[in-house]
Amino acid sequence: MADRRKPKSATAPSQRQKSADPARETAFRTLREVSNGAYANLELPHQLRRSRLKGRDAAFATELTYGTLRMQGLYDAIIASASQRSVTDLDPAVVDVLRLGAHQILDMRVPDHAAVSATVALARQHVGHGSAGLVNAVLRRTSERTREEWIELVTADAKDDLSALAITHSHPLWVVRALRAALMSTQGLDSTAALAELEKLLSAHNNPGPLTLTARPGLGAEDGLKLAGATPASIASTAWSLESGDPGLIPSIRDGRASVQDAGSQLLALALAAAPIEGRDERWLDMCAGPGGKAGLLAALALERDAELVANEVSQPRADLVANTVEAAQKAGARVTIKIGDGRDIGNDEPGAYDRVLVDAPCTGLGALRRRPDARWRRSPSDLGELSPLQRELLHSALDAVRPGGSLPTRRVPPRGRN
Repeated sequence: MADRRKPKSATAPSQRQKSADPARETAFRTLREVSNGAYANLELPHQLRRSRLKGRDAAFATELTYGTLRMQGLYDAIIASASQRSVTDLDPAVVDVLRLGAHQILDMRVPDHAAVSATVALARQHVGHGSAGLVNAVLRRTSERTREEWIELVTADAKDDLSALAITHSHPLWVVRALRAALMSTQGLDSTAALAELEKLLSAHNNPGPLTLTARPGLGAEDGLKLAGATPASIASTAWSLESGDPGLIPSIRDGRASVQDAGSQLLALALAAAPIEGRDERWLDMCAGPGGKAGLLAALALERDAELVANEVSQPRADLVANTVEAAQKAGARVTIKIGDGRDIGNDEPGAYDRVLVDAPCTGLGALRRRPDARWRRSPSDLGELSPLQRELLHSALDAVRPGGSLPTRRVPPRGRN
């Protein structure tokens, strides 16, 4: 992170960049799609392929995208101060351009003049010449202070410590409050100790985690991962670490025999497959399979056991993502059936039909803020109340769908009809 004032430099009109470069344009397109509901971890790889970016350009676009999403709350406060207007009063596309520019100026090794010039070119191309003038003025004001100076300025009028932390570490205030309450209730901390731990947690959310890959067993991905510089990770038998490089260029990832997948996600699928059961082990269910990461690993594990995997999704687009993910295992002989339907109906329609059932129910995504920075901006407090009944109904459906002696890894199951 930048911690000192950068030298300012004016750019002559003859030297102004005329059009956006591919890396910044890729980041902008990704942010626009995320604003329209796309998930950054799914959309960015698509945009990188569309732009044919590789190597350093792909790395730049990735940092620009995820860094901007991560620090969006702080940048919005800075943009509001520099423009003297709320970001809600600006066109959303202009706000995305300004966020990208702010991230380059305040948190990347990009000279101020280059960040301003390139971002103004992006504005001219995508939001018009009139808005480009606003972008130029706001970003020049942004470059007049360091990141630390801006934080001091925009938090000066914060109502309390939690409000200041929310701005500084770019989290919605309701999330900050909920995390503090959780720290106090689960760890028995007083308010002072909870505040200190909370700041550490919020800071950790803004530090990207290591890149973890999964080698789907039995598909022969391991040798290709080694050639690409990946090394086995001790946390899971299928996990690999990649210190640098573009995973999208690895052949085994491109053909679906391996994938980018968080180690925790891998462990959940491995735990389901490893759980002891009584009797047959022939039919598995992934009740909420989209977008398909766990289903891809389960398909390979099921192939090793000669079991069938049924991957259920409620929507066609997400079912299509699952189909793409399990295709490599299917080519190797895995028996995978993709169903489109409401998981809450499966227990009633197919009682006791499955030997193993995985329920990765829809959730807020707030447990994975380090890897999915856009998740913090998707949710509101009302989502918690809406998701709890759905999660409970899916879990009870899964209990009906699994046969006696089968496996449904879970903690205590809440009674039907109660929170």
